[in-house]
Amino acid sequence: MSASGARLLPVGDRALAVELGRALDPALNARVRALDEAVRERPFPGFLESVPTFASLLVVFEPERTSFADARDALERLLHTPPAAAPPIRIHAIPVVYGGDEGPDLAEVARRCNLTQDEVVSRHAAGEYTAFFLGFLPGFAYLGTVAPELEMPRRSSPRPRVPARTVAIAGRLTGVYPYASPGGWNLIGRTRRAMFDPFATQSPATIEPGDRVRFVAAAGADAADAAVIRRAPGPAAGPPVVEVLEGGLLTTIQDEGRRGLRRIGVPWCGALDAAAAGAANRALGNPPGAAVLECTAAGPTQRFLTATRFAVAGADLGAVLERSDLGSWPVPAGRSVVARAGNVLSMRERRFGLRAYIALAGGVDVPEVLGSRSTDLVAGFGGLDGRGLRTGDVLSLVRRASGSAGSDAETSAASSAPLVVRVVAGPQDDMFTDDALARLETATFEVTPLSDRTGCRLSGEPLAHRATGEILSDGMVPGCIQVPPDGQPIVMMADGPTTGGYPKIATVVTSDLPTLAQLAPGDRVRFRIVSADALGGRR
Repeated sequence: MSASGARLLPVGDRALAVELGRALDPALNARVRALDEAVRERPFPGFLESVPTFASLLVVFEPERTSFADARDALERLLHTPPAAAPPIRIHAIPVVYGGDEGPDLAEVARRCNLTQDEVVSRHAAGEYTAFFLGFLPGFAYLGTVAPELEMPRRSSPRPRVPARTVAIAGRLTGVYPYASPGGWNLIGRTRRAMFDPFATQSPATIEPGDRVRFVAAAGADAADAAVIRRAPGPAAGPPVVEVLEGGLLTTIQDEGRRGLRRIGVPWCGALDAAAAGAANRALGNPPGAAVLECTAAGPTQRFLTATRFAVAGADLGAVLERSDLGSWPVPAGRSVVARAGNVLSMRERRFGLRAYIALAGGVDVPEVLGSRSTDLVAGFGGLDGRGLRTGDVLSLVRRASGSAGSDAETSAASSAPLVVRVVAGPQDDMFTDDALARLETATFEVTPLSDRTGCRLSGEPLAHRATGEILSDGMVPGCIQVPPDGQPIVMMADGPTTGGYPKIATVVTSDLPTLAQLAPGDRVRFRIVSADALGGRR
């Protein structure tokens, strides 16, 4: 506990959480947003971005430029600095069509609140709500607080799909789902106003932390007048060099990902095994952040339309180049290879690892969205329209590279032993039993088939909480190990949400995430706790 009463807790080796409390309190949230404003106006060396939440501020920094101790000291000083003048308050009026097909839970909400449907609408539209923070999805603002008589628990069974722009309430909060997604809130209406537009010329998020929101009951035509049309950027300018004959299980375009947008709910995305993606690019002499193809478990089949250099690194998925004059040729890992027009590259079998990376000389060319070519599968933008490759897609290059190739890349050997991954305890390790903390280092966990780019889901002996298995949502980075009430850990990966409502027992060290990303269902992993102060950073 600091002298200010705040707790400054490590979140892995590149972030920390400034916890001002553990309550949903508008005054407490105002302090969080004031600290967020202060650190962005007066950043310390190595500061990257900050994520305000209900009662804590997540601060991400560059461990190469600052240590956890230095970042902690800088934030401690800001906690004792008088706040600057608050920024101007923006007020949004959101037209909503309540009830019916647009708000299928309105009748149930009215019944449980002992109100008529009109009274529910009237009370919901009468409030002016503060955007406490954004998380869960890009552009999803947690708005509060609703009138006490409208407080409703979340649904016992979340819906697998909530339509985009649906207005909902849960507990003391209300909000608008920006995209179609699973969700457990009570659906009372719908707006045509877009909550997030990645192609906007200014901020992509309609609502930002600290904004005020009013909902206005409207007829369908009135709500439609407020619609925002999303316009995708134009296609890549270069000539096609590769035709996709079959997309594989999941092949996406990824680069180093997006940074600086977690505060509005945008995950980093990017290559899960950044080391392997970088190795493939180095083999061709590409820039480190050139976009590559990330192939999961079963890679794509693609025909080269013109002579092109390429390289494959990461998992061994049995890459073979079919050449009409020379037959099938196994592609060596981490080497620059020249494919002629008409040659076909395919992945025939997974031998070890899970994700292979195909780099093309010059880098894959798709339009940048929010500063990156990476595919965001959850929100559906970046890459090729926010989706995986499929039959008939064609790929172009950012530039046609010439000259000699780069350096060969090393590849990792397969191992049947459990992978040992380093973690930093916390930030909510105090919410777990002593036995659970001990088991985190002694137990072996198995990767489940439900794992994906959002999270690596593990199974093993449950990690028990001291009391509740839920918390007020707070900030996360890739590597955070959330433990829901069932006790089975989930390691957040590159597409994982920026905030979450389950306690985090520990966070995986950044440099160990690439090896974790190569684990397939059935593979095993163990954890070893290390100190944030002893990891990397400036001394």
